Amino acid sequence: MSAATEHPEAAFDLGTAPMRIGRVRLRVRDCAGVAGFYRDVLGLVPLEEAAGRVVLGAAGTALLELVGDPSLAPLDRRQAGLFHTAFLLPDRASLARWLRFAAERRIRLHGASDHGVSEAIYLADPEGNGIEVYADRPVSAWHSEGGRVDMPSDPLDLEGLLAAAADGRWTGMPAGGVVGHVHLQVGDTVAAELFYRDLLGFDVTCRYPGGSFFGAGGYHHQLAANAWNSRGAGPRPDRMAGLDAVELVVPDGAARIAVEGRARAAGLGVEGEGAARVLRDPWGTAITLVAG
Repeated sequence: MSAATEHPEAAFDLGTAPMRIGRVRLRVRDCAGVAGFYRDVLGLVPLEEAAGRVVLGAAGTALLELVGDPSLAPLDRRQAGLFHTAFLLPDRASLARWLRFAAERRIRLHGASDHGVSEAIYLADPEGNGIEVYADRPVSAWHSEGGRVDMPSDPLDLEGLLAAAADGRWTGMPAGGVVGHVHLQVGDTVAAELFYRDLLGFDVTCRYPGGSFFGAGGYHHQLAANAWNSRGAGPRPDRMAGLDAVELVVPDGAARIAVEGRARAAGLGVEGEGAARVLRDPWGTAITLVAG
């Protein structure tokens, strides 16, 4: 698919969706080193710093929390957990500027894809946590004739993308940069759909063999789950580095209460006090429901 002309008025507004990703929390062995990577490579700004803990974000909004513990076992990519945290940039030009910055700094990339709904570039942090940096195409480019969301994995036109940078320079994560989606590794996609679709209330927007994509409010996906590396995996070991929690912003109080009710009816525990409620998916990842 050729790159679509940008139409900002047609861009999807994640802020209007009934559910969206807030911050992602990772457990890491080298907190300072990993924080430095997200600062220097992705341009996130430290917002809070304490012994063994750093919160980073953009324009004052927290996007990533790192909790350090050198005694953790290294991440095992065969376990359930994180496939990647996907940082959504506000426009194609921003993605192009980041790509040129990455090329100039010789940052090691793991791949790049044209997904139809978006253009995406992949890499990993120093401890192996996957990262996607992407920009959405206009909503009009997302659907096939039947209205289905199509998300191919075609080669990305890197030269065409770089041309969109024009004379602009990457100066850090721009205002409007958010965690657009989180892609999980799970042991079984059927169980993932029971949790993320039936319990949390997402729609299944697309399926690949071994992968399911979950969207709310018309977005192509705020969450995804695959078993490509982790088929049959059980709950992640407690003392392993990697994904710890995903914050899910659900502004509608009645919707949060409904999720809690479905969880209790399914025999699942609901943790937390006040406005935040914590559910755990079948692999131990904490999903924290907040009002925003």
